[in-house]
Amino acid sequence: MSLRQRQNYGRHGPGPPIGGEGGNEGMPAYNIIPIHSILEEHPALRFPEVRAAMAGLFTVGDLRKPPFFPWNESMDILDWLGAFFGFQRDNIRNQREHLILLLANAQMRLHPPPDNVDTLDAGVVRHLRRKLLSNYMSWCAYLGRRANVPDSRSVRGASGRGPLRDLLYTSLYLLIWGEAANLRFMPECLCYIFHHMAMELNLILEDFYDRETGRPVLPSTCGENAFLLNVVTPVYSTIKAEVDASRNGTAPHSAWRNYDDINEYFWSSRCFDLLQWPLHPSKKFFAGPPSKIRVGKTGFVEQRSFWNIFRSFDRLWIMLILFLQAATLVAWEGSEYPWQGLESRDVQVRTLSVFITWASLRFLQSILDAGTQYSLVSRETLWLAARMVLKSVAAVTWTIVFGVLYSMIWDQRYRDRRWSTVANARVMNFLVAAGVFILPEFLASVLFVLPYVRNFLEKTNWRILYVLTWWFQSRTFVGRGLREGIVDNMKYALFWVAVLSAKFTFSYFLQIKPMVAPTKVILKINNIDYKWHEFFAKTNRFAVVLYWLPVILIYLMDIQIWYSIFSSFFGALVGLFSHLGEIRNLQQLRLRFQFFASALQFNLMSEEQLFRPRGTIQTRLRDAILRLKLRYGLGRPYKKIESDQVQATRFALIWNEIIETFREEDIVSDREVELLELSPNTWGIRVIRWPCFLLSNELLLALRQAKELGTGDRMLWQKISKNEYRRCAVIESYDSVKFLLRKIVKKGTEEYQIITNLFDSFDAAIAAGKFTEEFQMRILDTLHSTLMTLVNLLIKPNKDSDKVVNTLQTIYEAAHRDFPKTKKSFDELKHLGWLPVNTNTVGLLFENAIELPNADDLIFYKQVRRLHTILTSRESMNNVPRNLEARRRIAFFTNSLFMNMPRAPKVEKMLPFSVLTPYYSEEVLYSREQLQKENEDGISILFYLQKIYDDEWENFIERMRREGMDHDDEIWEEKLRDLRLWASHRGQTLTRTVRGMMYYYRALKMLAFIDSASEMDVQGDQRELASFSSSLISQNGMGGFGGSSMSLNSQNLSRTGSSISSLLMGHEYGTAMMKFTYVVACQIYGSQKKKKDSRAEEILYLMKNNEALRVAYVDEVNKAPGEVDYYSVLVKYDQKLKKEVEIYRVKLPGQLKLGEGKPENQNHAIIFTRGDAVQTIDMNQDNYFEEALKMRNLLEEYSHYYGVRKPTILGVREHVFTGSVSSLAWFMSAQETSFVTLGQRVLANPLKVRMHYGHPDVFDRLWFLGRGGISKASRVINISEDIFAGFNCTLRGGNVTHHEYIQVGKGRDVGLNQISMFEAKVASGNGEQVLSRDVYRLGHRLDFFRMLSVYYSTVGFFFNTMMVILTVYAFVWGRLYLALSGLEDAFKNSGTSNNKALSSVLNQQFIIQLGLFTALPMILENSLEHGFLSALWDFLTMQFQLASVFYTFSMGTRTHYFGRTILHGGAKYRATGRGFVVQHKSFAENYRLYARSHFVKAIELGVMLTVYASHSPLAKSTLVYIIMTISSWFLVVSWVLAPFVFNPSGFDWLKFVEDFDDFMTWIWYRGGVFTKSEHSWETWWYEEQDHLRTTGLWGKLLEIILDLRFFIFQYGIVYRLKISGGSTSISVYLLSWIYMVVVVGLFVVMAYVRDKYSAKEHIYYRSVQSLVIMLVILILALLLKFTDFEIIDIFTSLLAFIPTGWGLLLIAQVARPFVQSTIVWDTVVSFARLYDIVFGLVILAPVALLSWLPGFQSMQTRILFNEAFSRGLQISRIVSGKKSEL
Repeated sequence: MSLRQRQNYGRHGPGPPIGGEGGNEGMPAYNIIPIHSILEEHPALRFPEVRAAMAGLFTVGDLRKPPFFPWNESMDILDWLGAFFGFQRDNIRNQREHLILLLANAQMRLHPPPDNVDTLDAGVVRHLRRKLLSNYMSWCAYLGRRANVPDSRSVRGASGRGPLRDLLYTSLYLLIWGEAANLRFMPECLCYIFHHMAMELNLILEDFYDRETGRPVLPSTCGENAFLLNVVTPVYSTIKAEVDASRNGTAPHSAWRNYDDINEYFWSSRCFDLLQWPLHPSKKFFAGPPSKIRVGKTGFVEQRSFWNIFRSFDRLWIMLILFLQAATLVAWEGSEYPWQGLESRDVQVRTLSVFITWASLRFLQSILDAGTQYSLVSRETLWLAARMVLKSVAAVTWTIVFGVLYSMIWDQRYRDRRWSTVANARVMNFLVAAGVFILPEFLASVLFVLPYVRNFLEKTNWRILYVLTWWFQSRTFVGRGLREGIVDNMKYALFWVAVLSAKFTFSYFLQIKPMVAPTKVILKINNIDYKWHEFFAKTNRFAVVLYWLPVILIYLMDIQIWYSIFSSFFGALVGLFSHLGEIRNLQQLRLRFQFFASALQFNLMSEEQLFRPRGTIQTRLRDAILRLKLRYGLGRPYKKIESDQVQATRFALIWNEIIETFREEDIVSDREVELLELSPNTWGIRVIRWPCFLLSNELLLALRQAKELGTGDRMLWQKISKNEYRRCAVIESYDSVKFLLRKIVKKGTEEYQIITNLFDSFDAAIAAGKFTEEFQMRILDTLHSTLMTLVNLLIKPNKDSDKVVNTLQTIYEAAHRDFPKTKKSFDELKHLGWLPVNTNTVGLLFENAIELPNADDLIFYKQVRRLHTILTSRESMNNVPRNLEARRRIAFFTNSLFMNMPRAPKVEKMLPFSVLTPYYSEEVLYSREQLQKENEDGISILFYLQKIYDDEWENFIERMRREGMDHDDEIWEEKLRDLRLWASHRGQTLTRTVRGMMYYYRALKMLAFIDSASEMDVQGDQRELASFSSSLISQNGMGGFGGSSMSLNSQNLSRTGSSISSLLMGHEYGTAMMKFTYVVACQIYGSQKKKKDSRAEEILYLMKNNEALRVAYVDEVNKAPGEVDYYSVLVKYDQKLKKEVEIYRVKLPGQLKLGEGKPENQNHAIIFTRGDAVQTIDMNQDNYFEEALKMRNLLEEYSHYYGVRKPTILGVREHVFTGSVSSLAWFMSAQETSFVTLGQRVLANPLKVRMHYGHPDVFDRLWFLGRGGISKASRVINISEDIFAGFNCTLRGGNVTHHEYIQVGKGRDVGLNQISMFEAKVASGNGEQVLSRDVYRLGHRLDFFRMLSVYYSTVGFFFNTMMVILTVYAFVWGRLYLALSGLEDAFKNSGTSNNKALSSVLNQQFIIQLGLFTALPMILENSLEHGFLSALWDFLTMQFQLASVFYTFSMGTRTHYFGRTILHGGAKYRATGRGFVVQHKSFAENYRLYARSHFVKAIELGVMLTVYASHSPLAKSTLVYIIMTISSWFLVVSWVLAPFVFNPSGFDWLKFVEDFDDFMTWIWYRGGVFTKSEHSWETWWYEEQDHLRTTGLWGKLLEIILDLRFFIFQYGIVYRLKISGGSTSISVYLLSWIYMVVVVGLFVVMAYVRDKYSAKEHIYYRSVQSLVIMLVILILALLLKFTDFEIIDIFTSLLAFIPTGWGLLLIAQVARPFVQSTIVWDTVVSFARLYDIVFGLVILAPVALLSWLPGFQSMQTRILFNEAFSRGLQISRIVSGKKSEL
């Protein structure tokens, strides 16, 4: 069927040579390819593969035509499927282009190419179908169902429809996927739908007839939009009903079904029986809450509990507990070494008790499984219930058996009073039982060594194997066959063996063993003099527990320390072998630049391999040898390149384009461009013209060598040629001077001939090797200085011809008189032509022969400036470019090309890819008002940026002046758009992200040109490029959106009309559009347009200036009151119509956001992406042109095996670009950088557990298309949506790799409040991960060592951070208990106070607290990439800038939100803003954010430490007290002062006064119903309790138990009051509650009186106040007279009763549902307000003191902005509020 017969769309008019234009008015807009018109003049249609794919879709052939549908010959198989199954028209259009691009690109990559390129290759179709439907085929095999997709090879023979069937199945799946909306998160649900629709398709293809009607079979979903209405909407409605039941995610996870639950319903074959087909809403599956018949949770139940840590990673905890038990038993013996202790049979037998513990832990695990998963039990899952019961019974049985056998051993031992034969026989019986018990673990170890066998057993679907493995784990569709290869197994196993060996050795000798002797002493202490009423006679054992508790806590978490140490060194080692950091700076670049050109050609310029097999051992070995040669400059192929080589010219094109983008970004100046660029081969120069910064000083050194060495030509030239740059500098200077002199002297004149003759003589002497014999080398200095004078005259704007003549005369005189060694006679000079014919001419020789080129001859004067640089530079240009970012990017790019990466294919043969960026309502482009708006100090964003990026601002102003700006005021008028862009490109804006991602498009166009251009094209076009670039400098060449305004329509569209764009021949646009698509998911763009939001206009501006940019959004169309239709819409900007046009509009079943917002936004837009891969880019990211050049190489990684699997996610290195803003931003970026480089490097190799931690990873799009997409979206549980994509990938058998030869920019939060909100989000997300099925399955399905890696790199890091803080609490509470009870006195007398174990625990805890182990990866990574001394200096600088305070504060944030999320829930997305931090944050704002997470906890610790100092006998020694509590006090100080230290003007006295007033206003403002927490304390206080409203019963009980700790203060301190008279009777404590009652009573009375009388009857209010005061004084007087009461008791009692009141308040908050309706609640609120006032005053007290001290504010400013100082930030001007000069 001819493609030209698509008459329903008409003919599209001719368009520009680009791939993205719409048609004329009335014609349907197209996305990339104008499929509706094959005659369209579009560059993509020139590819025969595209035409073949289009023709393939039109091979409808003899397929039965759909009834009730107007069929015509212009329709294809997608129209055919749409007519039968009721798909939407725009879904069909979207997937048609999608499929054509997939097929065409796949056929382009065929190697060798097919014989007939105009025909769609059947193998391409079959491969695409297999990859797309691989998950469906696995699902069918798993369920034991026959797939409804027969193999095309078997079908081909039967019906001849093999390729057509493949196309039909592929098209059907894509159409289902394209319209599935939220169902795309449920891949097996889509498999179920596809299974039945494929079955109906088969019936149609086989011409079956309906038995009931006797007519040909029709699908069950038939008619307009039938698929959406009958299939998608019912399932969507079910999801929505469950989400509604979740109460916005606040309901317990166990009470409603999320996406995973509904998807896992289809993991059981019973779905076929219970659900059937077609779908009908009457089925139980569709019943939503509160229906009792509805289907409950499926596969897993998420229960909120800390026990999930144990349950998911039970093998880890069993190992730790068993070793602790065994080590304690061995150490108890008292031997110096453990093996000595194990020589005793008693010790050996005691260690067998670990099996009893092991069995008990198994019982605990079974109870936890049953207690959390009981709701999974139903009639259909009775076997699950049976297994739960049997596992508990088996565990109890083993516990009893081991207990009995163990007791029998000791019974026999004591009977025989020795280890008799019978006793030993009983030991053997125990060992036999233990052998049976550990048999499964032994088998697991064997299978670990044989991973292929384990994978086969897990992935096979034989029933017998399922029965055999039923006992050990539930059968799930995911998590099967996850074992890696033997080599990878051994690598990560050795890593963890080393880690665990170090950990257990340290734990035994420095934690456990030192605790044994003091424990024995404590247990033997008698006659303790208790200081309070002791309820139990002997509390030594409880004291031992308190003594051991901090040691045990550190023991349980310190694997994290050892993991950090070993991973840091392993990561540095892997990076070293990956050749990272070999080129660290421009000095090292100079040494390897000549080989860098060859490396660029080897890696980035494609090699035609039509007749050479790819991927073979031979080609890999050849590439490895060539790479080795270029890395070390070995061998002929990569020695030196000369200017006449095409290789050099292509290198110059790429290098100069990189420098051009640097100039467009204003990170280099015009002068630096000339110093950095590779000049084209002009002026007849015989060598490659290296950048000037490489040639600096080389000519002077050559002249010095020529003058000093008295050797001949050969030796001198060999000496000079040892340095390639010096050789080139000499030759280029000589050739340039020759050309220059002949250029400025008129051709045909006598002077011209003399110059020619002189140089002919020089050339002849050089050729004969007699130059040093015939000429005096010392005269070269004279010639050199005279030439410098001449060049200086030529580059001046106003040229003095007389001086030029004089200088030429001087050069001439030196050359023909002084230069020759032998003085030549007049006749000889005449003969040589060195003298004029007529020597009697009056005047100077060159007086009438000078003809200087016009000023508009830009190429000439550009070359003169280059010659001037070579002649005059006397020092190495190590400071070129000046900008640190430009230096970093050049160094990284050059270094990366010497690293191992796949060879780049031609652009036509590369894998196509898309970039997807989710966007909501963040900044797009800074407005004029935003740039000018000043904060309270008078500082605007623009002024802030000018001072941070001072050199870039200078470059920007230079560019604007070059483009026609005469006065600075014009920058706010004609150049306003450029100014806004400049500022936006330095913030975290959508504009910056789009600019960066569009570099891919620009790079692909250039690479496509280089691929297809002939040698003559390249060489000729480079000369044209030189001319174009020069003209660009004087003709506003870099205006607009960061680029030039070209004459071609296509070039008007580009983000940067770069110099290379002038060379493109047209087809490159089509190639680039086929290979790259950029979709920004602007979810609310539709509503922004309706509201006339400025963001909508700015997004339109971005589309207008970026032809490859597409915007997807959700459009809401109001049909009737209360009825809204939702559509996924894709738009672009049509350059012909000069407006935004709509490409596709796909109707959705309902509102988009059912789960988390970001993944839902990604999901709706992903149907508009194209290609085999998709890169996920966030709104805070950037990209670089030079890195975009390597994208082809990165995508080739998909064809390489990493272990036993090919990659499915390619991890990409990130560069955090926000580190220069402030010291705080530097700390954050350093921490983040070490994670995204060294951390992820180790996770990928050797640990094999790298996940997806965010952007910018590249996904195998087709692999994920059938497996749930690139993120998960269930409400709350998937709040950290990115990492769940990695979990999903790993569980489904994917492979995540990490590649560091390419990088993407990334912004991070730069203010403390922003960082804390980000940390809170991440910590809360990890808290939810603990509950998730993904983490549970990873913990159980991975082998032991990979499980350890997953734990310590995800939730374990946060759990162990919390353990560190708990260790501080445990230590301080334990010491406080011992001091108040009197036990510490007894221990001191017994000599157990000094303890090496406790010291090591405190040291470990303090080291972690200071962030030193966070810093270790930073130090090693910086050492690797920047050198050890630089890394060490950075580390020391960070410490002086109080980095440890920041890291300690961050630990508090993570601990608070992680613990609260696990305990109570309440995780939510927290928008951080990502703005610049130039504004002082008020204390009220900081208090709202940090009161509960830091301030209150710090005050609690401070009170405990104060009480301990007051009552501990050890504290009497100041040194001992400091040593014991320094880490705790450091934590207190950090948590209190960090929000002020890292707050601009945090210690300014005037700001302090304003903050105090603002805080008190906020405290007392009551507000109303709609009052926000920013304005009212009461609103904030209620919001802080939200987590208690949603928590469960166990969460509330545990919260109350934790709150009881505050009563210990009162119990311990009241016995220390003088009034107690030394009594330890319980009555003392009971009587102390009278004090509490009296205080509360007085407070209630005063509050009542104040509310009733203070306003109108003030005298009554004052009278009551006076009466209360008198009463208090009277009571105090009586107490002083008749009891032992002293005034000091008042202050001491405050430390007792204030914590008690706080504990009561916390308990009242938990009991709020019962208390709120009573009269007591008002008192609770009043007391809470009073406490927050007290807490605020306590926090503000040290701040007031520091603010009052002179000079402290300036010191704080220096600490906060020190890093910016080093880049020229004049922060003193910012703080003083001086304004910008603009």
